[in-house]
Amino acid sequence: MHDHTPPAIDIPFRRIHADGEPPDAIARAVAVERPVAIEFNGIGYAVMMATPADLDDFVTGFAFAERLVTRADQVIEIDRHTRDDGDLLRVTLAADCAERVVERARHRVSESSCGLCGIENLAQAIRPLPPVTATPRATDGAVFAALATLRAHQPLNRATGAVHAAARVAADGRLVAVREDVGRHNAFDKLIGAMLRAGADWDGGFALLSSRCSYELVEKAALAQCPQLVTISAPTSLAIARARDCGLKLTVLARPDAMLEVEA
Repeated sequence: MHDHTPPAIDIPFRRIHADGEPPDAIARAVAVERPVAIEFNGIGYAVMMATPADLDDFVTGFAFAERLVTRADQVIEIDRHTRDDGDLLRVTLAADCAERVVERARHRVSESSCGLCGIENLAQAIRPLPPVTATPRATDGAVFAALATLRAHQPLNRATGAVHAAARVAADGRLVAVREDVGRHNAFDKLIGAMLRAGADWDGGFALLSSRCSYELVEKAALAQCPQLVTISAPTSLAIARARDCGLKLTVLARPDAMLEVEA
């Protein structure tokens, strides 16, 4: 599948000056945000607001985060239809996933990037997580090294200033892969989907996210058996509780001069 819509477009603006100088005309790159409707096995499942890039990775990671698939080869086909008002992803999952799709779809009335939206049953909202058995091997120095190079691997954000990044970082602090999106959840889904499709492992490394740490991101990390989750902004109480429950090493408010490690 090829992406049909650019992730950023140039928009004209009038720049207003505080010193009273006359306004001047400029053009600035703006991140594209479009509705992406997702069907699994013919069932309308979700409509997400996303950046129309790496959508194969996105829908694979999304299906994994929704626990509809456990392996990339269960995503049989991804058929993308681009319209003026958004994109439709018609996804064929393996036959052994069909019952899961029907069961989960029953609990989704409406959908957004927020994990609780559209879920009728609270028991479905906070589902048990698998214990994280992967061992983190990155030193504090490796985390600081990754922080120092993240911006250089965010071309879309550098152009627009409006998107999040999710990076797979090796144990030595080297950035291996980065995905960007207007939604922090979407960026992480894209990264995890890319890893699933490539058969890649965290290998003692960590995920670095340019966002606050919400509980949904902790859940995605745990399901992907990520040894350590590092976020640039602060966590929520539920994110900390979920990380403790599943044994995920959580590092937050990661800045060039300091970071906080959540105590187990």
